[in-house]
Amino acid sequence: MDKEVLLTLNGVKNYFPVKDGAFSKSKNYVKAVNDVNLKIYKGETLGLVGESGCGKTTLGKTILQLYKATDGEIIYNFEDGERDLTKLKKDEMDLARKKIQIVFQDPHSSLNPSFTIYQSLSDPLKKFGVKSKEERRKIIGDLLEAVNMRREYMDRYPHEFSGGQRQRIGIARALSINPELVICDEAVSALDVSIQAQVLNLLKDLKEKHNLTYIFITHDLSVVEYISDRIAVMYLGKIVELADAKSLYKNTLHPYTKALLSAIPVADINHKKERIVLEGDVPSPMNPPSGCFFHPRCKHCMDICKSEAPQMKSYIVDGKEHFVSCHLASKQIEEGGLYEEAGTI
Repeated sequence: MDKEVLLTLNGVKNYFPVKDGAFSKSKNYVKAVNDVNLKIYKGETLGLVGESGCGKTTLGKTILQLYKATDGEIIYNFEDGERDLTKLKKDEMDLARKKIQIVFQDPHSSLNPSFTIYQSLSDPLKKFGVKSKEERRKIIGDLLEAVNMRREYMDRYPHEFSGGQRQRIGIARALSINPELVICDEAVSALDVSIQAQVLNLLKDLKEKHNLTYIFITHDLSVVEYISDRIAVMYLGKIVELADAKSLYKNTLHPYTKALLSAIPVADINHKKERIVLEGDVPSPMNPPSGCFFHPRCKHCMDICKSEAPQMKSYIVDGKEHFVSCHLASKQIEEGGLYEEAGTI
């Protein structure tokens, strides 16, 4: 049985104009998201990983139309059919946000300090038609209990809670209008490790209970392995590898992904692994390299990598699709006959 596609990204770009000087008329562009193609399936958790500045958060906010896309299509599968979010008017997009919500990274700044929790969670309910105060209080109480907090906490202020509690409140707010898709933008990065585990387990439980779909944005590869069904790796605004979570860790194909995975600490002192150290800095997204964007930092760089951008190709690995955008990986696979090619995207 084919999986149902909830969200499709076709050639999504987001470029931000930057002037060369205060009085200059010429502009350059920060290419934060650069031609992303992606499908998100209903009921899955898609992990989105990469170094800071690779475009993960920008992509998440572009999906939600907090940033307007420069180019491309963001097609959402509503009950009444598919629609491109980039083409919706403001009032139509406001209604679409009932289906798509976000949990922000910083639980300290994502709640208004002068509002009680009831006031913060009440606004979206009022906007989407819950007029009765008694009904809103009941819904908010139920939401707080769903994230393992007490109902009476709704009359307290954000400063009265710990960071982990505030993040739970942020999750409750995202769930208040029964969304289908929740974008978790570094949702546990600001929390202690023990609190991270609690919030991750809570997100897993809520996903099962409410049939949610997650896009989980993080730079922490240990966290993304635990929560994700599939993982997409971003570098300089592009997706360079996409696979089932287990396959990505077991059959890593892209040199950049291999370097990221080599940096994960291993608890077993008897198990040693080679650390792959990337040379140089991440190139500027204002002036990305020719060919493969990763080639200036790749120790396996070939001549073709410097001049020709690699296509995203799909291979069948352990019975599942594994996408990679790398000349070297494709060459090794095709020459060695390791995996069956399934096409390109």
